[in-house]
This record gives sequence, C-alpha cells and structure tokens, in this order.
Amino acid sequence: MRRNTIFTFLEENAFGYVGDNCKELVEEKAAEIMKTGVKFKDACHVASAIYAGCEYFISTDVRLLKYRTKEIKMVTPIEFIMEMEGDE
Repeated sequence: MRRNTIFTFLEENAFGYVGDNCKELVEEKAAEIMKTGVKFKDACHVASAIYAGCEYFISTDVRLLKYRTKEIKMVTPIEFIMEMEGDE
C-alpha cells in the first residue's frame, strides 16, 4: 500500500526534469550550495530541484536539512505532510 501511495504521488507530482542541457547551471548552483558544507551529490540534487522550480525539497538527511535558502523549502517528510494538511 505504501509503495502504491508513493508511486501515485510521484506520478501526480513529478513534472520537472533537468537534463544534461542544464548541467552547467546545476553545477554552478551546486558549487554555491557546497560552500555551506553540503556534499557534492546532495548539492546537485538540491540545485536540480531549485532549477526545476520545486517549492519543497523533502529529505530525511539531518545534515542536508540544515541548508537554508529562500529558493526552496528544506523539510522532512513529516514536516511536508503537516504543511500540506494545513493547506486544506
């Protein structure tokens, strides 16, 4: 049931694709993010989400969640659910 719920959520909400043509932009943003102590791969994920226009970055990585920016909201899955329930 959880798997189906996750797949349904992804199908309904995964609309941003950042391809190779954006590689330089993503890497530039990732380099900026890395200056705050975020590791390269995590920084690339966050930069891709920012470039794709995402409002939220959902993670359980406590160290990554310490990164703060006005460009995207860094939240845990629980925080995200609580915010979404508050919108109703």
